[in-house]
Parts: sequence; structure tokens; C-alpha cells
Amino acid sequence: MWQCPKCGRSFAKRGQDHYCIEIDTIDRYIEEQAEEVRPLLQRIRATIHEAAPEAQERISWRMPTFWQGKNLIHFAAFKKHIGIYPGDLTEAPFRDRLEKYHHAKGSIRFPIDEDIDLELIAEITRWRRSRLG
Repeated sequence: MWQCPKCGRSFAKRGQDHYCIEIDTIDRYIEEQAEEVRPLLQRIRATIHEAAPEAQERISWRMPTFWQGKNLIHFAAFKKHIGIYPGDLTEAPFRDRLEKYHHAKGSIRFPIDEDIDLELIAEITRWRRSRLG
């Protein structure tokens, strides 16, 4: 067990990445990320806003979240990728476009060192909006 010397929280892994402060807004979340990742996160945020202008911003599960009566889509920064979490993608009409990315039932990893397909993120967001009813 490892304890963070700054915040005192305990973790199974030594040096586990975490936030010592409470993240309560998407602005704060982005501010706490590595400088080189912040512009990517801002572009993803703007893309989701354009695709879902009525959605509200929240922090849920410690991730930036867009909410529209239900969780619409989450995103999060990691060391080597940006994760997008739109929920179940098994019936998504754009599944063929996901094949070049590591993905699972409800997540997609966009490598940070490659161009991020913002149009795909917009399409995913619009598709999620249509499914929320």
C-alpha cells in the first residue's frame, strides 16, 4: 500500500496517478492536465459542445461529462491516450471507423501522439443524443 505524501490518500500501486485536489469543473480538470494535452482536451470539449449544444457540463466519475437528462459522453486524459466514454457502442452505425482505435463496448482510446478524429467524436455525440430520446 502506498500513501500520497501530498493528500494522504492510500493506493495499491506505488506512485499511482491521481488528483490531490477535488476536481469540480471541466475547466479545472483541463487545468490539471499536462500542458501539451490541454489544447487537445479543449478541442474535444468544443467538438462535443457543437454536437450537443443543450448538454450541460459536469464532472462525473472524476471525468469531464456532458449530461442531457442522462450521461451523454465522458472524456479523460491519460499518459498516452484520450479516452472517450459514450456508453454501449455495440449497435453504433460507425463501428467500422472505430477499428483503427483500441476500443471496447463503451470506450475508445485516441492516442495522444496521433491526430484525433474530431469528426468521429462529433458523430458519436450526435448518435448518443439521438439514443437518449
